Amino acid sequence: MTRAADTPARAADGLDARAAELVRSAVLADLARRVVADCGVDVGLVGVPDRPGPRPGDGTAPGAAAAAPPAAPEPGGGPAGMVLRHWSGTRAGLLHDLVVPSGTGLGGRALAERAPTWVPDYRAATTISHEHDAAVDAEDLYAMLTVPLLHDGAVHGVVYAALRAVVPFGDVRIGAVADLAATATRALAGAAAWAGPSGRPPAPRPRPRSGGPAPHRPPAGRPADGQPAGGGRPPAGLTPREHEVLRWAATGRTNPEIAAELGLTCNTVTGYLKSAMHKLGVRNRVELALTARESGLLG
Repeated sequence: MTRAADTPARAADGLDARAAELVRSAVLADLARRVVADCGVDVGLVGVPDRPGPRPGDGTAPGAAAAAPPAAPEPGGGPAGMVLRHWSGTRAGLLHDLVVPSGTGLGGRALAERAPTWVPDYRAATTISHEHDAAVDAEDLYAMLTVPLLHDGAVHGVVYAALRAVVPFGDVRIGAVADLAATATRALAGAAAWAGPSGRPPAPRPRPRSGGPAPHRPPAGRPADGQPAGGGRPPAGLTPREHEVLRWAATGRTNPEIAAELGLTCNTVTGYLKSAMHKLGVRNRVELALTARESGLLG
């Protein structure tokens, strides 16, 4: 038998869950808009592990796909797919509420690998599958960057930044999108706390005790006028030449362009980049640029 005292608590939990969902939708919709407004791209998209179809108050277009059960999780615990629920800058509607199975296209790859990645020309890329080319073609999109929203090992979604031109993504633009993704992820984590059984936010983290060292994040390096930032001694573990190649790669230069600037062969540049990625524990050039920027290696 349910006690009368339990009813108000359960009702409050339900209200908290609905409020958290509204906050979640608002945060993700704002993320799609800010990617376009703040990062100099043409289209911003956000995919979330969700069911197709509109939700009240989320700002998505009417007439979306009918509701369906959420995708079952993959054996490894990650979501089996996502839906493009939020967008900004689109001209056609084929990307709206598009279902993206894990591993498909660029966003599905980011969802599966839990790592950011980009391509200068989506339709010509050989490193991704092409199930969604018709929707991408309808928007005339070429260069595309995807960054997963990660918190406590869970993927809360994937943000896309896309351009209607074939161009490389440099460190500044990658960093700007990554910063927006990190801010949105923190907001999502806070909203999720209200949807838990207690309906209460998590306890604040303890501040450093008086006299103790405060947390420090190295300053982010920002290239200026297309030139690699920094100089001087290379970071520990990287050779001077690896550091030099890394700084050029972070500006968005291609391997042939770096080779021409430094008087090296393309194979030599590739070797230096692979060595730097191995030493920094990253899997691709986007992770390399983000790690170098966040660690102060470009400053």
